[in-house]
Amino acid sequence: MPKGYWIARVDVREPERYKDYVAGAAPAFRKFKARFLVRGGPAHSLEGKTRARNVVIEFASVEDALACYHSPEYQAAREIRSAVSEAELVIVEGYDGPQPGDG
Repeated sequence: MPKGYWIARVDVREPERYKDYVAGAAPAFRKFKARFLVRGGPAHSLEGKTRARNVVIEFASVEDALACYHSPEYQAAREIRSAVSEAELVIVEGYDGPQPGDG
């Protein structure tokens, strides 16, 4: 079963209150065994609209990624995030097929 990934792009308007979102979302991420692969580090914008913060979170499956998003724990934190930032969030299924150079 392919993994699931959250890909989020965020501009934070109120950094101090955004910390409340991060703390509020943590229980949902623990519950669904989320693993942060990218969490806001430096980015190189090459094409399209950019956001200041980029996040990639790995889940065991798309079902877990969706369940985390729809969980009461995350939805409570999401209200804070929505009030203090502008964001796009997509959930994508990981690729589990052949790679370039595979025989």
